[in-house]
Amino acid sequence: MRVSKLLSKTLRDDPSEVETISHKLMLRTGMILQVTAGVYSYLPLALRSIQKIEQIIREEINNAGGQEVLMPTLQPMEIWEQTGRDIAFGDNLFSLTDRRNRKMVLAPTHEETITAMAAAHIASYRDLPVTLYQIQTKFRDEPRPRAGLLRGREFIMKDAYSFNLDQNSLDESYQRMREAYRNIFKRCGLPTIEVEADSGAIGGKDSHEFIMPAESGEDLILFCRESGYAANVERAKSIIPAVRSEPLRELQLIDTPSIKTIPDLASFLAIPEEQTLKAVFYQADTEIILVVIRGDIEVNEIKLKNHLHATDLRLATSEEVEKSNLTPGSTSPIGLQNIRTIADFSIESGNNFVAGANINDKHYMNANYPRDFNVDEIIDIATAREGDQSPDGQGKLVSTKGIEVGHVFKLGTFFTDALGFEYTDEHGSLTPVLMGCYGIGVSRILAAAIEQNHDEKGVIFPAPIAPYQLQLVSINIDNEEVAIKSEELYLTLRNSGFDVLWDDRLETAGVKFNDSDLLGLPIRIIVSPRNLKEGMIELKRRRDGTSSKVNFQDITSAIKSLLDMDEL
Repeated sequence: MRVSKLLSKTLRDDPSEVETISHKLMLRTGMILQVTAGVYSYLPLALRSIQKIEQIIREEINNAGGQEVLMPTLQPMEIWEQTGRDIAFGDNLFSLTDRRNRKMVLAPTHEETITAMAAAHIASYRDLPVTLYQIQTKFRDEPRPRAGLLRGREFIMKDAYSFNLDQNSLDESYQRMREAYRNIFKRCGLPTIEVEADSGAIGGKDSHEFIMPAESGEDLILFCRESGYAANVERAKSIIPAVRSEPLRELQLIDTPSIKTIPDLASFLAIPEEQTLKAVFYQADTEIILVVIRGDIEVNEIKLKNHLHATDLRLATSEEVEKSNLTPGSTSPIGLQNIRTIADFSIESGNNFVAGANINDKHYMNANYPRDFNVDEIIDIATAREGDQSPDGQGKLVSTKGIEVGHVFKLGTFFTDALGFEYTDEHGSLTPVLMGCYGIGVSRILAAAIEQNHDEKGVIFPAPIAPYQLQLVSINIDNEEVAIKSEELYLTLRNSGFDVLWDDRLETAGVKFNDSDLLGLPIRIIVSPRNLKEGMIELKRRRDGTSSKVNFQDITSAIKSLLDMDEL
């Protein structure tokens, strides 16, 4: 492709109101164009990269036994109401009404539709297992679309679904897909960390995310270098550092004037926060819940919500607490009755805590479980932290930010039960089909790759997903010898199977080199009067800036060697 003919225009200055590197660089290189908030057109450069990503995905999912299908984006609301996901997705679900006043949905994902498709063709155990997938546009009405392709309202996604006989069959499909994902990201040249994850609104049992480490990432993951344990912070477990145990002391009511928070309480009494108990009221759907945890630890609301199977979980307001004849600000499990109380395991790590007294301006010293209060359940609802011990006890947890680019779920029978999808087993009995769900953000991979691969000059594309492998830069293109040799080289490289972008513009060397660095294709090939006088062609790797000169007849083998290096 000749740059003079390319539908793309580079920007010299950074666009205003961009929040991430990938958004800025994709606009500056002319890869995308915003249509409206969270919605973008993909120009030729971006689309070429996306098509390469899609091809890698297709090859690996096909190798894992997947069959490609294509389902409609426009779906009837009734099937979403059957599974209850119209409520679970809430305002993120794009909905509309057609001319017959029938409610419709622009699908954010396709579990309902794929289940109906499979049910129409699968009746017997002989038909299972089967894995179906598609690569298609999805829609989610994000409350705050941001960061270009990282969080948009319209995006390209690969979603796959396995239909299985039993748990062993599901486990096998799940493991095959995890291996396919590892291969996909490796072939794309993108290091990822596979972590335990929460299933979110889609539901499900076992779940893993594939995270690309990047400072701009919205996901925080915790992992242990010694053992390989890794989990999203929403799911992560840890061994909470214990505090020193002492002989139990007598419960004592003390004055704590105007003290409402754990930091203020610890400061007032000159004690560490780990010597306190925190009690918090939550509104879980229609029920008030009291949660008790050690004062230095935060409640993991995702863990709590999942345990309660709540559709909505939030902190209770002061008015809601008072309406229940409870006391906000000095809350305590001590003396409370007729309210469901859930505690974290950390209340057993230490003793003689300072806790609320359910009386304004009062707290209890030396509160101990179970001597002084009872709880209904003790579970893990703690937010794991960097520096905590890994749950396997083999090392400390460290944290990193990252971008989720893939997510796999074991859905079980959630959708097949809701939609009545059963198969006849070998004994003639009707049995629910088990499902797995496997998603990859295709357009997000492109943005995440740029977040992970850039410098102050621009993008540094991994070779497998670069829009072009090579950038041919002709210096002084109006020089007849440069023009002839460039044309010859361009045709030779294309005929040898390389993707080549030829900068044939009548621009200065500085402009061409800056644009080449900005786009960041793996290898730059420079044809200039000086190089031709030496009888050489100059090659430069974008990733490390190293350059070399080769004879014209050696150009293809030299390029192949450099590309092999870039793909390692």
